[in-house]
Amino acid sequence: MKRLVPLAAFTVLAGSGLTGQAVAQPPAGGGMCTTQPGSWVSVCADDHTARGGTPGRTGKAAKPGGKGAAAGPPPCEVQKMSPQPAAGSALWDGHRPGDGAVYTRVCPAGIAGAQAAGSLILPIDTFWSATAPAPAVDPRLLAQQAVDKMLLQGPDIKISPHPGSTGLIGMPVWMAAGQSATTWGPNTANASAGAVTVTATAKVSQVVWSMGDGTSVTCHGPGSVYKTSFGLRKSPTCGHVYTEPSSTAPSGRYRVTATATWDIDWQVDGGGETGQLTEVRTSAVALTITQSQALNS
Repeated sequence: MKRLVPLAAFTVLAGSGLTGQAVAQPPAGGGMCTTQPGSWVSVCADDHTARGGTPGRTGKAAKPGGKGAAAGPPPCEVQKMSPQPAAGSALWDGHRPGDGAVYTRVCPAGIAGAQAAGSLILPIDTFWSATAPAPAVDPRLLAQQAVDKMLLQGPDIKISPHPGSTGLIGMPVWMAAGQSATTWGPNTANASAGAVTVTATAKVSQVVWSMGDGTSVTCHGPGSVYKTSFGLRKSPTCGHVYTEPSSTAPSGRYRVTATATWDIDWQVDGGGETGQLTEVRTSAVALTITQSQALNS
């Protein structure tokens, strides 16, 4: 059942110094909720209490940079009531003090809804349990744990002219990224807690090439690797042409930086909550570009 708690009372509860724990729902054996004599908790009956982590709810974690949908609400928080209700209180659901305990549960989604409606009455569940409720699992945390297990690297740069050789002004530069599980994807890992398993899959969505001359090129694919048979053709997928020699750069060479954006989709196994994370990885090489010199006959 759901108990409606005045805002001031909620403040007292939240500031009581108790250690809360996030739980999906009270365990089997949760009892009735009635008004304790002298309690600041007013009661209403409602058997349709919303619970965090409901299967089928979709919530995508916001991407860095403001992209992505808003994250789903965090799990509900459960606290052991302190002090415990007096002996004989209906909150004990027929049990004696010391035989289990009485807990309260606060769900951020319910509080947000009450505040949005301008209500000073906040929904709080009160229930008896023989044992402390098991912590609920926040799938977003499992998703990040899965990502942390992955080896996500910066682009495997394949560029022509090759680093160590010399390119010419006006000649096409071809940029490409090698496609392995650690440099391009897909890269998959999972993480579990209790009965919940989250699987995350990462893949590069784009590479931004900063060419060292003040220009950048965004390529949404891996690009094309240059072959000598291509001659002086420009890259059809990811290329650049320098108009100034690298001697104008501070180091005498152009520092080419390739920044890959890894899009990571995660899902609770068996169907359920989904979301997306983003990671960024960078690699760099140095190129020497010179002016073509005319040959004297």
